[in-house]
Amino acid sequence: MGRVTVYLPEKLLHQLKSLARNEAVSLNQYIVYALTRQATLAYTVRPLSEAETRQQQAAFSALLQSLGQTSFSEIEKTLAEREKVKPAKGLSPEVAKALRNRITKQKASA
Repeated sequence: MGRVTVYLPEKLLHQLKSLARNEAVSLNQYIVYALTRQATLAYTVRPLSEAETRQQQAAFSALLQSLGQTSFSEIEKTLAEREKVKPAKGLSPEVAKALRNRITKQKASA
């Protein structure tokens, strides 16, 4: 755990002490809670305006068009023609078999 020295205005310090007392926790615990909450809020989802939504939709549509459309049989043919290489280090035969089984199941359900 790290240590930080922070100089706070007296009024803020008193407010934090009061809030900590109301929550029945130490000042340190309350400050850690408050900072964690604030940091978490930075990663929460926020609503987009209509203009931002339209802009993202247009960018996504443009991306899809630039990728083109490929049928499953074309993908399968390309995969069959790919270069065969030795598995990466750490990729055991068991893991490779499990991956093949998953791919086979996905193909069967498609």
